[in-house]
Amino acid sequence: MASASYHISGLLEKMTSTDKDLRFMATNDLMMELQKDSIKLDEDSEKKVVKMLLKLLEDKNGEVQNLAVKCLGPLVGKVKEYQVETIVDTLCTNMLSDKEQLRDISSIGLKTVISELPPASAGSTMTANVCKKITAQLTGAVGKQEDVSVQLEALDILSDMLSRLGGTLYSFHSSILNCLLPQLTSPRLAVRKRAIIALGHLVLTCSGSIFSELTEHLLAELKKNESTSTTRTYIQCVAGISRQAGHRIGEHLEKIIPLIVQYCNVEDDELREYCFQAFESFVRRCPKEMDPHIPNVMGLCLKYITFDPNYNYDNEEEEEMMETENGEDEEQESDDEYSDDDDISWKVRRSAAKCLEAIVSSRHDLLQDFYRTLSPVLISRFKEREENVKADIFSAYISLLKQTLPAQSWLHAADASGKDEVPLTMLQNQVPNIVKALHKQLKEKSIKSRQGCFSILTELANVLPGCLADHIPALVPGIVFSLADKSSSSNMKIDALSFLHVLLCNHQPEVFHPHIKSLLPPVVTCIGDPFYKITSEALLVTQQLVKVIRPLDKPCTFDAKPFVKDLFPGTLKRLKAADIDQEVKERAISCMGQIIYNLGDLLSTDLQPTLKIFLERLKNEITRLTTVKALTLIASSPLKIDLRPILGEGFPILASFLRKNQRALKLSTLTALDILVKNYSDSLKPAMVESVLTELPTLITESDMHVSQVAIVFLTTLATVHPSCVSKMSGSVLAEVFQLVHSPLLQGGALSAIIDFFQALVQTRAATTGYSELMRQLTAPVYSSGAAGASLPLHKQAYHSAARCVAALSSACPKEAPATVSHFIQEVKSPKSSPAVKVLAFLSLAEMGRTTNLSAQRELRTVILEAFSSPSEEVKSAASYALGNVSVGNLKENLPFMLREIGSQPKRQYLLLHSLKEAISSSPADGLKPYVEDIWALLFKHCECTEEGTRNVVAECLGKLTLVNPAELLPLLKEQLSSGSPHARSTVVTAVKFTIADQPQPIDALLKCCIGDFLKTLQDPDLNVRRVALAMFNSAAHNKPSLIRDLLSTVLPGLYSETKVRRELIREKWGHSSTRWTTALTCGKLPLSACTRCWKAAWTGWTSTST
Repeated sequence: MASASYHISGLLEKMTSTDKDLRFMATNDLMMELQKDSIKLDEDSEKKVVKMLLKLLEDKNGEVQNLAVKCLGPLVGKVKEYQVETIVDTLCTNMLSDKEQLRDISSIGLKTVISELPPASAGSTMTANVCKKITAQLTGAVGKQEDVSVQLEALDILSDMLSRLGGTLYSFHSSILNCLLPQLTSPRLAVRKRAIIALGHLVLTCSGSIFSELTEHLLAELKKNESTSTTRTYIQCVAGISRQAGHRIGEHLEKIIPLIVQYCNVEDDELREYCFQAFESFVRRCPKEMDPHIPNVMGLCLKYITFDPNYNYDNEEEEEMMETENGEDEEQESDDEYSDDDDISWKVRRSAAKCLEAIVSSRHDLLQDFYRTLSPVLISRFKEREENVKADIFSAYISLLKQTLPAQSWLHAADASGKDEVPLTMLQNQVPNIVKALHKQLKEKSIKSRQGCFSILTELANVLPGCLADHIPALVPGIVFSLADKSSSSNMKIDALSFLHVLLCNHQPEVFHPHIKSLLPPVVTCIGDPFYKITSEALLVTQQLVKVIRPLDKPCTFDAKPFVKDLFPGTLKRLKAADIDQEVKERAISCMGQIIYNLGDLLSTDLQPTLKIFLERLKNEITRLTTVKALTLIASSPLKIDLRPILGEGFPILASFLRKNQRALKLSTLTALDILVKNYSDSLKPAMVESVLTELPTLITESDMHVSQVAIVFLTTLATVHPSCVSKMSGSVLAEVFQLVHSPLLQGGALSAIIDFFQALVQTRAATTGYSELMRQLTAPVYSSGAAGASLPLHKQAYHSAARCVAALSSACPKEAPATVSHFIQEVKSPKSSPAVKVLAFLSLAEMGRTTNLSAQRELRTVILEAFSSPSEEVKSAASYALGNVSVGNLKENLPFMLREIGSQPKRQYLLLHSLKEAISSSPADGLKPYVEDIWALLFKHCECTEEGTRNVVAECLGKLTLVNPAELLPLLKEQLSSGSPHARSTVVTAVKFTIADQPQPIDALLKCCIGDFLKTLQDPDLNVRRVALAMFNSAAHNKPSLIRDLLSTVLPGLYSETKVRRELIREKWGHSSTRWTTALTCGKLPLSACTRCWKAAWTGWTSTST
């Protein structure tokens, strides 16, 4: 510390030097020292440093002054509070100085100090004290009318303080308000603007009373309307406050809106501009409060978006003709007669367009009204003469198009009141007008206008694919003009190419065939452009053009051969180039891959040299991934491209990629190998295949299921196409597959891939992969588990996976199936079998019985029912699962038996209900219909069971059964809501939860009409009913938000009420040695966090369907 003080003393001494360079270097060194965390100053050093830096603020050299100001920031955190107050006092005093340079540097210093003050939440009193000292002096400086520059600086600093430390100045808010309000009438507009900014920051943290005082003052002044100038300021202030704290101004809008509407009719363009800016802010920040005013505001916007008193659009064509005839003389004469310099009506039109964009963006529910009233007006204004206004009109229409796209949901057609009212249909009807308004502008000199046109057309093609098919002849000349025009900027060409790409992707190839001759040359020219982004975009368009010129997925009479000579050379040049941008390299590879895929048979002698280039790119680490994808495409071509010249060298390279530590490369390589084996098996030598098989075992692992799945799909292809390779798979490859089967993580696509693989293996009839050998290896871990009393050696999921594989093998070898079924029945009957063996046996019987009628096995049902008495819960559960699935194979015989057992065996009821649930879930709807009435009656006998577990199973059965015949069964569920039994009501509500799935179902339209009745149970007097109602609401919000979107306004208040702490639900538990309190903050058993999840899901669902 002593050495630091000594060093700083030396620096302070140099700062008094007459040499400005020495002062500069010493101040710079001091700043470096102060920025160190380790430095600590004693009281004397603090005083000297503060005094010296404040002195240097008045230094004659500007650079020294600037460094001194920079030192103040780190110094604030190194000195005591009273020293900071000294700094602040001096800076505030200097701000009132007559010297302009000193005022400016002191202002910067104050801002620096404020930015470095610790937040009030840090617990330091320094921030509050310093802020109060600054505020007192600033408010005084603001009131000083003599020097405007002082006022401006003071307002600027006050704004900084309020934005960062507004809460700390709580006690000063009233005096700050009183200080700022008079400045709104200042003769200097700059002062008014700074005051508005400061008020905007003030309203973020001020109290409700101060906010009300401010709004009341603004309302009173707006009503007085003493002068147009001050009225403009007050409207700007209202808009500024709304932008900063819009939610707070919402309650005052009923008084504010009529006044602003009134001022829209005043003949003052600036005033109108500020009115529309205020409306825009209200719409964005207070959407709920603005709801009743939207029609009025939208009407004003539509009126004034056409407000152009100094220009006659109707005579525009005549004027153009006259200009052409009379030439420059008339133009010069026109300039002398009239100038647009004083015309600011464009500001009114621009603010009206921005306000319309805000309305469109925030009111998805009015989409049909927008297309009825707003869209035609916007389209008619595409002819706007001012570029800036036109850009905002384009932007508003793009917002309308973006709002249209999400409306296409599975419930949209059901919600629409009629076909003609659907927004997309209305848009389709307006497409000719849109194209008519835009296609001429595509050839205008204005680049900004052309870019706007392309932006609208691009969005239109994305929202309504195919809508421009009839208008391609009108659009192509504009596209060609922008691509070929030498005056077009790079961005212009990129936008034109982007639009062309979207157009090609979203329309049928036939509509472009008449225009290929004119489109292709400028695109090919762009491929050779020196700017890499244009080249990249042009290659992307060329790739799509190739698909259009010769689509291979359907018959086409268009002759592609004449265009190959244009497409191929330009792309080949970029493919060969090594010194180009990475993006261009990748696009060139992809584009050439597409050319070979679609036109490979027309390339003749050029094909093989091009494939050699692909081989070179395959060896390059940077381009290998893109090349693998391109080769995959080429290999899948229906033209059967001859790849033999590169397969010999390329196949081992692909095999080597499987050991690379790049996941995307592994996946793409496996896909490529799969296609090559399928389509080029005759050209593959055994050594090539073995080089790949060597790499596969390490890819089959539970750590990456997707890679494992793709690898096993490739193995299945190999086993099918190259049965001779099966012997090579029986070693390490097969061992990894079996290990994956017994993994607890295996499910979904990976499990399906393994099932297909086993079926392919067993059909090769190889000795090492025969039925009995595969069955032995599948069940080996289970049979080696030990004695009958041992626990399950594998995870529960592994038994289900193994059972699925057993069933698949039996399905592939039907002759072996009966013996396998008998074997499993004997295993279940044997007292020596372990629980693990019995579980696997039951699950395997279940999977086999689901697709095969096992009625020939007479003792099967008896064996399953006997297992219901097993001491092992896992065995009982597996037996229950087996009974339900075996019943699916013969519903006529097994389902009535199961229903009789449920009625007559109360001890086995829970397990039998689980069996019934499996039977309902796995059976086809037509097969279940004859038994629906009996099942329904039986389930309702048990819906009032006292055991919650049983009721849940009954509810799941009811829900899944309702999906079989929703039109009849859903009303029956609804009737039970009036049941006097809380248990019955909770079962019915839970049943509805099981009818809600994330995929479209026939029940959805019916459920949407009556789900409100089920949600009324959120107000049920019974706690448990409310809990299950919340669970149902949560399920709907997550899986099908459209069902509840229109009910949120009635449901959410009930949801909020369930989060209140209720004293009657607090449970007290007493410990042995001390008192312990456990509080259940619940609505029943549902924790507060679940309510939060419901809110989040409901809100997400509402926004996703309303945006």
